[in-house]
Amino acid sequence: MSIVKINALTVPAEQREVLEQRFAARKGFVESADGFEWFELLRPLEGSERYLVYTRWRDEEAFQAWMNGPMKEAHQRAKGDDSEESGSGGTESAERPKPAATGSETWSFEVVQQAPPKK
Repeated sequence: MSIVKINALTVPAEQREVLEQRFAARKGFVESADGFEWFELLRPLEGSERYLVYTRWRDEEAFQAWMNGPMKEAHQRAKGDDSEESGSGGTESAERPKPAATGSETWSFEVVQQAPPKK
């Protein structure tokens, strides 16, 4: 059975539109990844600042291949060479926007039952 990865992003109310615009403008690399099955960005309706980024994969190996390949490369390009993570100690580039989320937590699930809509 498939696996589901959910990234729970804490997003302050004033950053919601920014987050949604960034996801809308994403390049869509994940859709062409081997083993990718589904993506959804879920907006909280009440009582929470947590958006859920839902992805479904054929198996853990397909997810890890994407994480360690195209996703990792895309994030490294987005950081640029002057990020603190690169060890240069540089300041954040004016071209690179600050994150919309103030926190993130990833949850993993194995699909053990599923049902399509009745016809």
